[in-house]
Amino acid sequence: MANPGYGKRSAPDELRRTGHDFAHLPDREAHIAGFIDRLPDGSDISVKLLSTCLPYGQAAMRTALNNLQRAGHLRRGREHVHGSGSARWVTRTWFSRTARGDTWWTAYAMGDVPEATPDEPEPTQRPTRTRALLLLAALGRTAPALALSAAECARLAPETERWFARGATEDDLLRALTAGLPVPVHSPAALLHRRLVDKLPPPAPVATRPILRLIECGKCGAPGHPEALPDGFCDLCRGVRPTYRAPAPLTPESVRSHAAEVRRAMSYGREGTRV
Repeated sequence: MANPGYGKRSAPDELRRTGHDFAHLPDREAHIAGFIDRLPDGSDISVKLLSTCLPYGQAAMRTALNNLQRAGHLRRGREHVHGSGSARWVTRTWFSRTARGDTWWTAYAMGDVPEATPDEPEPTQRPTRTRALLLLAALGRTAPALALSAAECARLAPETERWFARGATEDDLLRALTAGLPVPVHSPAALLHRRLVDKLPPPAPVATRPILRLIECGKCGAPGHPEALPDGFCDLCRGVRPTYRAPAPLTPESVRSHAAEVRRAMSYGREGTRV
């Protein structure tokens, strides 16, 4: 195992393990990927240690891990430690049994992929009464004139769920549904439907997500945004030359014009005039 807080990190939302997860890889890479896949999170998967556990030298292991990175199973980088009270970043190595493309890894680095537990068993029994149904069923206790039948609660539940999806609380809903009721209430279900639709709050503003992770080049270790590191490698390590164009040289007329502007400014300064 690596030091606490380091080592292997499994990517979320992986497919369930099968006997052909790495069949698309060469034999060496498939062997190494299968070994890493079965290690628990926090295991030391450095080149040096893996070479002592598997029949491959460090150079071959380094090449194989780079190939796994190109295939979308591996990324190296840094991650901000939440709740630490400081801006501390730690080194991470993320492994995904399911091959991922650059778009997925970019979304994961920006925190746009939910952190779900892989291979989580399905619940044997789902709850039949949702938060919206419970509120609607109990509404008659707060306002007896708004008592609803089971069928009416089921019809109004989707509109009620929209309030919760926009950040409303039970108290917000109760105030909106029970304030200023007419006397008498002829049709509680129709009145509630109208209020649920007309008083629906606007969507909450989307907050800018902070960068949670930085991907590092698998060869030279240079950090960068994921979109700048296709397959986890920087342009230099992929042999891509930078498209830099030198600025065009100044013409003699431009040089004379700039020099005249400088002399004019210097003369103003000597005369005490504010430039």
